[in-house]
Amino acid sequence: MAASQFESLEETLEKYIPLDELKEVRRILFGEGTKMLELPQCAQEAARQRDFQLLGCQFGAAREQLRPPHTIRVGLVQNAVVLPTSAPIMDQIDALHRRIGDIVEVAAMCGVNIVCFQEAWTMPFAFCTREKVPWTEFAESAEEGHTTRFCQKLAEKYNMVVVSPILERDESHGATLWNTAVVVSNSGRVLGKSRKNHIPRVGDFNESTYYMEGDTGHRVFQTQFGRIAVNICYGRHHPLNWLMYSVNSAEIIFNPSATIGGLSEPMWPIEARNAAIANHCFTCAINRIGTEHFESEFTSGDGKKAHHDFGHFYGSSYVAAPDGSRSPGLSRTRDGLLVAELDLNLNRQISDKWGFKMTGRYDMYAKELAEAVNENFTPNIVKE
Repeated sequence: MAASQFESLEETLEKYIPLDELKEVRRILFGEGTKMLELPQCAQEAARQRDFQLLGCQFGAAREQLRPPHTIRVGLVQNAVVLPTSAPIMDQIDALHRRIGDIVEVAAMCGVNIVCFQEAWTMPFAFCTREKVPWTEFAESAEEGHTTRFCQKLAEKYNMVVVSPILERDESHGATLWNTAVVVSNSGRVLGKSRKNHIPRVGDFNESTYYMEGDTGHRVFQTQFGRIAVNICYGRHHPLNWLMYSVNSAEIIFNPSATIGGLSEPMWPIEARNAAIANHCFTCAINRIGTEHFESEFTSGDGKKAHHDFGHFYGSSYVAAPDGSRSPGLSRTRDGLLVAELDLNLNRQISDKWGFKMTGRYDMYAKELAEAVNENFTPNIVKE
């Protein structure tokens, strides 16, 4: 079976692990804090008709005497591009708008309060090609672009916060391009934007061909449902990047991504989950699916012959909780919507238990990091 046809780890475990052992296997791999969430029959039927996977999970917290439960629902959307990469640009964008609109309608049926799409969701992941034309034409204004207006309508219609990662065109600053997540409030107003902090430079794959590291720092957005942050794609490989969103009081950190199996899949289940544990918050890892073909050949700095695709985007989107538990992943091969019910009280409960923030030596780290970036830095090594 080709790797791109392998449906999911969870499906394979259920297929081959004896039932009496499966519970323990799941406990060790996924933790004990998550349960399946029953979703409305109308939503399940709509997902079947529209041909995408619908999965629900639930993360609870202990009952408290002084605080009521703080329960919300998030939706993670993964999808393949709809039209060929050679189709007219506006046709590609509009086709993706229609597809996402269909999925978000089902998210609304499921009571989702905050929905997040994958990285650069309105376009093929053409950054691997290193061609500027026509891909830079997908770039839009974060505040007034066609896609942001579309998301504003969704947000207002469904009373839902929408996190929309796009290729941004910043006309106010020389028409500069950025990899940006636009956050639209459930009121329909643009709450703000967060730009990608870290740019991959792996082999000859270098996204700085299109945009550079972001300049918005580690913004956290106060929504009606909770405090959220957006750690775009490659930023998940940097523990301090997650930390700084947490320092700014994020309760949920979304990680919209576009990554392929041969590059990162063994790391995928670990990084967002570890960040949830280390930072006493929920994390939501989202990856696109499918194999996107381009007319011009390109290489990937791996010694292989030039090819027309970057590789298989393996989906597997999931949610991780601060207690170390995580949801099942969505499919590796199908469009999907993961609906997760979160009790945000769990963040403080786990913080009280483990105290990672309380016991963190941030003053010491800050002092030593300040010294480490100094031109005359000498590593603190003791020698005989």
